[in-house]
Amino acid sequence: MSSDIAIKVEGIHKCFHIYEEPRDRFKQFIFPLTQSLLRLERKNYYREFWALQDVSFEVRKGEIIGIIGRNGAGKSTLLQIICGTLNSTSGTTQVNGRVAALLELGAGFNPEFSGRENIYLNGSILGLTKEEIDTRYDEIIDFADIGSFIEQPVKTYSSGMYVRLAFAVQACIEPDILIVDEALAVGDIGFQYKCFKRIEKLRDRGTTILMVTHSTGSILEYANRCLVIDNGRVITDTEDVLSAVLTYEKGMVTTQAKSNPSSAPHESTGSYSLEQLKHFQASELNNETGEKRFGSARAIIKSLDVFRMDGSNLSERPIIKSGEELRFSFVIASSEEIEDVALGISLSKAQGGDIWGDNNLSAGTVIKLRKGQSRIEYVVRLPLSASEYLVHCGLSCTHLGKREELDQRRPMQRLRFWTPREQVGFVYSPITVKVIDA
Repeated sequence: MSSDIAIKVEGIHKCFHIYEEPRDRFKQFIFPLTQSLLRLERKNYYREFWALQDVSFEVRKGEIIGIIGRNGAGKSTLLQIICGTLNSTSGTTQVNGRVAALLELGAGFNPEFSGRENIYLNGSILGLTKEEIDTRYDEIIDFADIGSFIEQPVKTYSSGMYVRLAFAVQACIEPDILIVDEALAVGDIGFQYKCFKRIEKLRDRGTTILMVTHSTGSILEYANRCLVIDNGRVITDTEDVLSAVLTYEKGMVTTQAKSNPSSAPHESTGSYSLEQLKHFQASELNNETGEKRFGSARAIIKSLDVFRMDGSNLSERPIIKSGEELRFSFVIASSEEIEDVALGISLSKAQGGDIWGDNNLSAGTVIKLRKGQSRIEYVVRLPLSASEYLVHCGLSCTHLGKREELDQRRPMQRLRFWTPREQVGFVYSPITVKVIDA
């Protein structure tokens, strides 16, 4: 393998045996041998599931590769094969350099050991001597920032503490290759920012990075190459990261439109009963975002579609350019006339607080719902940095100074923004530079 190649994958296939019942495993262990001895036709008691099929690619040293695809596409299986924790059915994998991998929460930790003991355990697994771990120990402790819990068994840790310590160990040893599989989604927004700054530092020193994430905003911001995997095959491998993300987004939007009837345009209907609206509220959820929904359901947010000002829907071009004007089109269904309605919308990062929000009351507009279905539209420009954001919506009644939650949807959907250049923070506001001689 060439010295400038960090990872080389050739013709990888991976097949899993799926058993319908536990006893089928026993049958598979005993009967095929008996059938072979008796020269009977061989019968298998499992069905085959091919998680990966003919996957081949090379990763150059110093590249940051984003790997995206829907759940079950084969992303995590591929990373486990590259790390050596899983064998492929056929094909070859070559890795050139020390690999640090954050594949799942607490992988490689002994739950009975303290955080300090697990630092030394993980470090030794990664090939470091005790002296090398000693020199990095304080840096790891500072980065994890879990205080006195470092001396407690990790089985007592919260999920956030687990990922803090796990990432701190993997990142602070300065690996040649860093592999991250969705683990950072567990941490709070402050820790995520801290992790991505560390990833930038590793990138600058030439570390090869493979990151699997559903956050296409992170892919757009950090990756210089992108693989899209679907049904165990690499369908896109390109340095045009935006093009790859669009390929993935269009596939996801199409799938969601088929599985989520509320995402389709709605025709006006005559009336709804309270029981119907309660049923809609309980059943129409966006599983892709893990939506939580609550309220009295006297009126509900039946759907939200986002349009550009030229009339195009995000299903056609899912990535939003920062600062372009958007039209949020709500369909509200009400079981009765309701006065003094507040319809709010906000955006947040995953695991973080709102970074933007507004409502009709703040805008000085009174909304009175009629019985049946209404359409309400908000128009806004959002100068946000390139990333993925969660959309939260809330419908309430504030009649006579009393607040009644009608329908809260958190988060209802995702929006992806891109910007012409990278910036720090959430607001995209590029500077103009003038150098004036003294």
